[in-house]
Amino acid sequence: MTRLLTVILNWRTPDMTLRAAESALAAMQGIEGGIVIVDNASGDGSEAKLRAGVAARGWAPRVRVVQAGRNGGFGAGNNAGIRAGLADGARPDFVYILNSDAFPDPGAVAALIAHLDAHPEAGLAGSMIRGDDGVPHPAAFRFPSVWSEIESALRFGPASRLLARRKVWIEIPEHSCRVDWVAGASLMLRREVLDRVQGFDETFFLYFEETDLCRRARAAGFETHFVRDSHVTHIGSVSTGMRDWRRVPDYWFASRRHYFRKHHGRAGAGAATLAHLCAGGAHRLRCLVMRRDPGDPPRFLRDLARHELRGLRAARPLRDKAKDDAA
Repeated sequence: MTRLLTVILNWRTPDMTLRAAESALAAMQGIEGGIVIVDNASGDGSEAKLRAGVAARGWAPRVRVVQAGRNGGFGAGNNAGIRAGLADGARPDFVYILNSDAFPDPGAVAALIAHLDAHPEAGLAGSMIRGDDGVPHPAAFRFPSVWSEIESALRFGPASRLLARRKVWIEIPEHSCRVDWVAGASLMLRREVLDRVQGFDETFFLYFEETDLCRRARAAGFETHFVRDSHVTHIGSVSTGMRDWRRVPDYWFASRRHYFRKHHGRAGAGAATLAHLCAGGAHRLRCLVMRRDPGDPPRFLRDLARHELRGLRAARPLRDKAKDDAA
């Protein structure tokens, strides 16, 4: 029988995390396995609240709470849950990553398993995501590239149409299909994928980690599929506070830079940033002429350039040391 490990990462949202676990339990009816709730070193009493909540609801041993021991970010926290595994020590056939602010419909988990069972070429599967207002959210994407950086920053109709096949965000597919990557709010992986790619890259603190995971899985021979009939409600940005960002935090820029350098090299990462800065500058100039808001967080382009320059300065001593060592 198929065994499933569901991992839910908590960061200072214990009540919502318990709600997500309750939804996951309902969606796991008839499915062997369990849920691991990982407290990511919240330091606000979350762990005690989670343990008390699990005990009060009589969920043990199907649901257990573990402590990550440090806040290493989304990937590190989920890796801790994957390592903790099932309570009886058995290896799961699938691992399901569920955000603490995401709530699967009753058939959502079974739909992901059924799709992976029916498509052996697929190693990862993501759900159809909607907001708590019922509005569908983008959940299937293309990998970022220099061209996608131009399209997303320029935001000019003719250019967007020309680069339609390069855009990261794609129209929500009408049917289940292969895509480049899917949203990490509801993501199922075969155990074989984890065996091959060794989980999330913990260099990413937050953002780009599921993009990188799907890209490494593809390199290892596994496809990623969007599963239209797996429905999940996702509130979004509860732990990160993204909706209330006044400026984009440094860890977003660090994750973006790490992704591009890892998959496109230093030259490719530099080209992507330069393309974004040039296209973004053109967008702002057009908005200035048309007297409209460019729609970006304050100082976004300036912060992007500053972070890239900081990375170049940090890398220079390492390159000099490598040259000295080789001499």
